Amino acid sequence: MSAEPIIRFHGAAGTVTGSCQLVEFGPTKVLVDCGLFQGSKTEKELNYRLFPFDPAKIDAVILTHAHIDHSGLLPKLVKLGYDGPMFATPATRDLCSVMLPDSAHIQESEVDQRNRRSLRRGRDAVTPIYAARDAAIAITLFRPVPLGAWHQAAAGIRFRFWNAGHLLGSASVEMEIDAAHSPLRLLFSGDIGPHHKLLQFDATAPGNWDYVVCESTYGDLEREQTPDETRRNILRAEVMAATHPNGALIIPSFAVERTQELLTDLIHLMDTGAIARCPIIIDSPLATQASEIFRKHPPELENGDALVRAIEARNVRFTETVEQSKALDLMRDFHIVIAASGMCEAGRIRHRLKNWLWRDEGTVLLVGYQATGTLGRFLEDGASVVRIQGDDIRVRARIRTLDIYSGHADGAELANWVRARQPIRGGVFLVHGEEEALEALRQRLSEFLPEERLIRPRLDAAFRLSAEGLVEISEAAPPPRIDPYRAGHTDWHNDFQSLVLDLQDELARAADDKARGVVLRRLRRALMEEA
Repeated sequence: MSAEPIIRFHGAAGTVTGSCQLVEFGPTKVLVDCGLFQGSKTEKELNYRLFPFDPAKIDAVILTHAHIDHSGLLPKLVKLGYDGPMFATPATRDLCSVMLPDSAHIQESEVDQRNRRSLRRGRDAVTPIYAARDAAIAITLFRPVPLGAWHQAAAGIRFRFWNAGHLLGSASVEMEIDAAHSPLRLLFSGDIGPHHKLLQFDATAPGNWDYVVCESTYGDLEREQTPDETRRNILRAEVMAATHPNGALIIPSFAVERTQELLTDLIHLMDTGAIARCPIIIDSPLATQASEIFRKHPPELENGDALVRAIEARNVRFTETVEQSKALDLMRDFHIVIAASGMCEAGRIRHRLKNWLWRDEGTVLLVGYQATGTLGRFLEDGASVVRIQGDDIRVRARIRTLDIYSGHADGAELANWVRARQPIRGGVFLVHGEEEALEALRQRLSEFLPEERLIRPRLDAAFRLSAEGLVEISEAAPPPRIDPYRAGHTDWHNDFQSLVLDLQDELARAADDKARGVVLRRLRRALMEEA
């Protein structure tokens, strides 16, 4: 082939979720990741829209890891006509075999609830993004490829995986394209893990690239190093502060790896007498299934023996049925509940939060990244009232945040990772980050790379690549699905919800009905003047 490759950024561009990059080389089309959008309603609506490409014309998918913001639209890809291979590490394949059906169940359950509300309000019903059968078909298309093994993805494109240190099975993707004069070398970072990660070895990959696509999630952050003892001491302090005779420590957590890390440290603290033993409930069927998969891959885990001991501890309980989950609301003595999802956007954590957010004796401990527009971000930012499943909940529980369990490298670690990949001749595309993080990482990299080679692609942007350099292209490009400059920001849905909650607060503070009438008349006048 003599054509120059084109790379298109159809997700995680100017925002953190929805990772999806399309590499075109003549007639060959290879997708790297196909993730679910999370965050504001505007971004989540992209999950329901058509892809900006024809799934039936994609030759192959290469998956960096199993997290839903990287894998969660694979069943939709299948639903709309894709039937080619999905290449992933064996552990990623195993995790997706439980995570994609779980995601389908969430799609179907949430749409069922949404449609019941819509019908009562006279609105049209919607269909799920995809169904369980689509997830089941997607799993049959997975083709496991071990780390370090070269594999042909499609005509003119081969690849191999390198450990990314982020999650069980996570990988960076080395891609080689048979361009006109010499192979063009691309590296997709995937999500890069931090140093001192409990269950993961450090990320690796060679140097000498034409182009690198690098995540930027925490590009604006520099953490203090937290080795095992430091991390456990910090967690110990949070548990002790949360302990209340009739209270609970509620931890929204990603079901895969974050839950297992927390459980390992909590049991270590209890076994050593650093904190009192209490019930720990893993309120997530997905976390239960994922924990069993972790048992299957001990050579890929650091501290795997400690994880197995934690899973088998007598005070650890895994809920399976809905009835078992609901029964947690009746527990009295102090206990710890770890439930998905990590950003509080779906799953059983929303039920636990409805039960505990309004209670002074509860503590909610956020232990991961909270994307803009998610319920987790509103709690992290200090919201006094939040809306969950149509109900307004007053926040009286203690809201705490810990960043010591992050699965992502911080800004300094990302810069060092890129530095170690040199030489980089063509450029570095910065993706998977919000505005501040992207800009901060760009500034870090500009200390050793020319600024003109540091690119922050917007959603659906496309670039033609060659050994001599890149050119942004727009010919024959589909129109943007949303305003690219709104990706990664709150939207009018968030603003409207905030306005409603502020209005409710204002009316509650008013002295009497007359004062409340004055507030409403002022609002009406403002609306009329605006019109």
